[in-house]
This record gives sequence, structure tokens and C-alpha cells, in this order.
Amino acid sequence: MQIDTDTPIPLAPTDAWQALPARGAWLAALGGAALLFPFAFPAFFVARATDMVSPWLAVPVAAGVGALLGAWVAVKRHRRTRWRLDDRGFAVRRGNWWQSETHVPISRVQHLDVKRGPLERSAHLSTLVVHTAGTRMAAVSLSGLDADDAERLRERLATQVDHDDAL
Repeated sequence: MQIDTDTPIPLAPTDAWQALPARGAWLAALGGAALLFPFAFPAFFVARATDMVSPWLAVPVAAGVGALLGAWVAVKRHRRTRWRLDDRGFAVRRGNWWQSETHVPISRVQHLDVKRGPLERSAHLSTLVVHTAGTRMAAVSLSGLDADDAERLRERLATQVDHDDAL
């Protein structure tokens, strides 16, 4: 599939945040469902110690509750993740109660990667990794981006970095 990298992503006004595509929520839910393990192991030991319920019942129920809870949290987190590209750099905003906003100035961008696993490819999604100068928190990763947007973001950021280096 040919990506149209000639169509630039327009620079956003300072208050325009882009949402991740909704089709990536199922991937987030799948990753969040891994919370079943921390629920299943204690359920086994509690069931064995108390003899109130059989471990054969407690473990699958606790694992199911953990998987549902983890999937729900992951979908909420996915829906509350935003990104923007403006003339100053790339920014990612996450969270509702505990918000975090990461801004990568153009001058700090070292190189860019676009990663796609098999499940991401099947949903036409990608992960953009912006590697920065420095050692602490030296990369900003944004999963669940539309594959075309990730390619255009990489090209746009690379062009801005090259343009700033030429000045």
C-alpha cells in the first residue's frame, strides 16, 4: 500500500488536539486484559486458605474480573489520549484524572521510528516512537495511531528537524 507522504499534516492551532482512532480500542482492551494474572494468583491462595470456595471456581472468576477491569481501564485510557503537531514540536496528552502532557520540541528530536505488530497491521494502526536527545525518558511512544497519520507525522517531523538543522 502506497502512503501519500506528499500530503502534509497541517500544523495545528495551539489548542487542537487529535484523538486516536476508535478502531484501536480493541487492541488497548486486549493489552489491558493482562490484568487477569494479578487477580488470579491471590484468588487461588485465598480460596485454598479459607475453604469458602473451590480454587477451581475462584481462579477463573477472579481472572475474568481482572481481564474485564483491565480492558475497561485500557479502553478509557485509549479514548483519553490525544496528540498534536504544531510549529514548536510534537505533544501527547494522556489521562483524565491524572493528566500527563509530554511535549517534544523539534530541536530535541534525534530520530523517528514507526512500528507495526501483526495486530496493529490488521487494524491499519502504528506506533510512532520519537527518540529525543538526552538520557532520561529519551523516547516518546504513541500507540494506536492510524498508519497513514504515523507515516505523515514521521515525515513531517523529519522535515522540520532537517529544516531546523539547515538554519
